[in-house]
Amino acid sequence: MKLYVGNLSFETTENDLQDLFEQHGQVSEVALMMDRMTGKSRGFAFVTMNDKAQADAALAALNGKQVGGRALTVNEARPREERGARPSGGGNRKFAQGRW
Repeated sequence: MKLYVGNLSFETTENDLQDLFEQHGQVSEVALMMDRMTGKSRGFAFVTMNDKAQADAALAALNGKQVGGRALTVNEARPREERGARPSGGGNRKFAQGRW
C-alpha cells in the first residue's frame, strides 16, 4: 500500500521517513520528492508498505503527528492522473508562425 506523506519539513530525509514508518511495519520504499531546479525537498513523499494492516496502523498513528515542527498529512496515495500532452509552446511566437 502506498501512502502519501505531506507537510514535511524541508530538512526531512528519506532515512528519517524510513525510521518513522518502520515503527509501524516493514517499509519497502520511500520516495522523497525533490525539486529538479534547486535539489531541495518539495515537502512531500510517498512511502510504500507491503502489508495493508501495517500501512493502516502507520496512517492512523502518523497523520497529524508533529515531526520537525510540522503536523504530517498522511493518507492513502491516489493513482497518478494521466496528463494530456503538453503544448509545445515557448520560444518566439513570430518565428513559430513563420513571420520572419
